[in-house]
Amino acid sequence: MSVPPPGLTPSFLPYGRQVIDDDDIAAVVEVLKGDFLTTGPTVDAFEAACAKALDVPYAVTCSSGTAGLHLATLALGLGPGDAVVVPSVTFLASANCAAYVGADVAFADVNPDTGLMELPHAEAAAARAGRDRVKAIVAVHLNGHCVDVAALASAFPGVPIIEDACHALGGRMRGGDQAWHTVGACPDSAIAMFSTHPVKTIATGEGGVMTTRDPVLDERMRRMRNHGLVRDPARFTERDRAFDAGGAANPWYYEMPEPGFNYRLSDIHAALGIRQLAKLPRFVAARRALRARYAERLDRLGPHIHALPVAPGCEPSWHLSVALVDFAALGIERAAVMNALRAEGIGTQVHYAPVHLQPYYRAKHPTPELPGAAAYYARCLSLPLFPAMTDADVDRVVDALARVTGVV
Repeated sequence: MSVPPPGLTPSFLPYGRQVIDDDDIAAVVEVLKGDFLTTGPTVDAFEAACAKALDVPYAVTCSSGTAGLHLATLALGLGPGDAVVVPSVTFLASANCAAYVGADVAFADVNPDTGLMELPHAEAAAARAGRDRVKAIVAVHLNGHCVDVAALASAFPGVPIIEDACHALGGRMRGGDQAWHTVGACPDSAIAMFSTHPVKTIATGEGGVMTTRDPVLDERMRRMRNHGLVRDPARFTERDRAFDAGGAANPWYYEMPEPGFNYRLSDIHAALGIRQLAKLPRFVAARRALRARYAERLDRLGPHIHALPVAPGCEPSWHLSVALVDFAALGIERAAVMNALRAEGIGTQVHYAPVHLQPYYRAKHPTPELPGAAAYYARCLSLPLFPAMTDADVDRVVDALARVTGVV
């Protein structure tokens, strides 16, 4: 188990925390005693395990979820002059991945109660940007809920969809075929991205996993995570330097048709990932049970506090447990509530401040008022949620929230 940050008591409940067991530690130690510390056979094994768990042909690991989103925009060939639709309520990386490749960001509004971008929001953002310029859509599965990717794919034929699924590992959603699919199976999207940051559903320390059904995208992401290098002799173009006099490829030789990045995952991280992935069903079951208790308890607190409603068409894995609190109606500032809860040993967070209001994007891509994003942001409060919590922990959090907001 992880320890609380310095200055906090062992009973402190952060909004999220990894669960590390002895077998996780043993797996990492085994790699440390072996020959490969960087990208090696354990990364290959982790990718194979991810592909199997997510029911998808290809899984590509990388150094972070942010790196994965960048790889997605690179693999899709996005660049200057293109526009990418992104919901404003998300983490910075969901939009920055477009900025990295010189594309413009078209910010979309969200449902004020779920925080999810819906089809009308995406269509309005595309219209503002110029629909013919929209070359990709980033669908953010906020809190573990799933965007209706099938609806987006139907309304934007030929426009690739990147699922920012870092909150949704272990969830399921209904596809365009009306069947239920594991999030990451990509029945209607080009690429799905997962983060394995410690507060996410499984942890590798830092890391990300990209899934796709397209072998071309798989190859491009693998190449671009490793400096853009090509080692396949069939693809060499500088034949005089690539091959010896007998026609065999020189063993040291590689080519770089375009520059890439060092976004590789290490075998150390992958060893932890393999063990964590094996526990995914347990982690998800625990999150769902804890979130159900939160919903039951929060919805008793009166008209100004309630649990995030469940969006249709998905079975969330619940990365976050969000309470929607009408701070204005209660006559109390959110910061005061968060500080009072922290004084009682309870950590909270806000996910997220609308990205279109960030100084960089206000200057570069001015966006009209997005009322849904504003309404969601004004009320959202992420409460502690991680698999090692108990029902008593949930009751402690809800009772404290009721006290500090004055509803009891």
